[in-house]
Amino acid sequence: MKAAPFTVLWLQSGGCGGCTMSLLCAEAPDLAATLASANIRFLWHPTLSEETGDEAIALFEAVLSGAIRLDALCIEGALLRGPNGTGRFHMLAGTDTPTIEWVRRLAGVAEHVVAVGTCAAYGGVTAAGVNPADACGLQYDGRRPGGALGAEFRARAGLPVINVAGCPTHPNWVTETLMLLSAGLLHGGDLDSYGRPRFYADHLVHHGCPRNEYYEYKASAEKMSDLGCMMEHLGCLGTQAHADCNTRLWNGEGSCTRGGHACINCTAPEFEEPGHAFIETPKIGGIPVGLPTDMPKAWFIALSSLAKAATPERLRRNAVSDHVVTPPAVRDIRKR
Repeated sequence: MKAAPFTVLWLQSGGCGGCTMSLLCAEAPDLAATLASANIRFLWHPTLSEETGDEAIALFEAVLSGAIRLDALCIEGALLRGPNGTGRFHMLAGTDTPTIEWVRRLAGVAEHVVAVGTCAAYGGVTAAGVNPADACGLQYDGRRPGGALGAEFRARAGLPVINVAGCPTHPNWVTETLMLLSAGLLHGGDLDSYGRPRFYADHLVHHGCPRNEYYEYKASAEKMSDLGCMMEHLGCLGTQAHADCNTRLWNGEGSCTRGGHACINCTAPEFEEPGHAFIETPKIGGIPVGLPTDMPKAWFIALSSLAKAATPERLRRNAVSDHVVTPPAVRDIRKR
């Protein structure tokens, strides 16, 4: 007998829909093939499903009544609590009920709840600035536990909200999370301190960055088109950002740093308000405020001084150019 499918209901709240756009770009295999291979079935998705209006509402009601089993509730976008805690800034179309209330009800019958993207996880860009909509994440309000469901919330299977953070998320982060859940292979110990799946959050964006040779010698870029390391002057947070972006590339070849832009640490809560321009590195006494993870300031100063003193001329010149000016020297190995 064929096993029952792992059912997923996906709702979008306050956000841009970018995580869905990223998910639809999954390839090798594509999204449909990936879901089919893992026996995952979307009950409803705002982009992929035919049902709208009364048909969609009837499906949601059937889930709430228990007539349809819900294995995973996926939420994309921040939850809007305003005005004044009513949630009426975002009403579910065709109903007189705020979307945040529908999410709370559906979360109560779901085996697992998954926040897709940093907005759903922590509030993200939707919660930036004065936040007039009072946007928050499912179980976090920025770095503070709580959010729409409360810090103590646990889904029926016993896990807190699983925060597949990213802006946007890599498609494979989403599909692999769902596949692990469907196979019963994602447990509490597989989530980090912010609820992110460790299979991608135990890595740093720095790992696999093509600019690592420049970083090692502190050969720094001075403007966005330069080839050098962007940490010292251009705000790159790749040495602090928890994600595997440079070892698990988008569409097989892309990442922010490979595209010439600094990492802005989009998988972290409150990344949207760094307190300075994204492409500027704040410094105190010439030392970057945000140092690599686990590196004491004194070590950084000492290693940086030594590295800069030993920087090969090739790297020093190439770091401030938009193309390789000086290639690596060719050595005749017969002379060794």
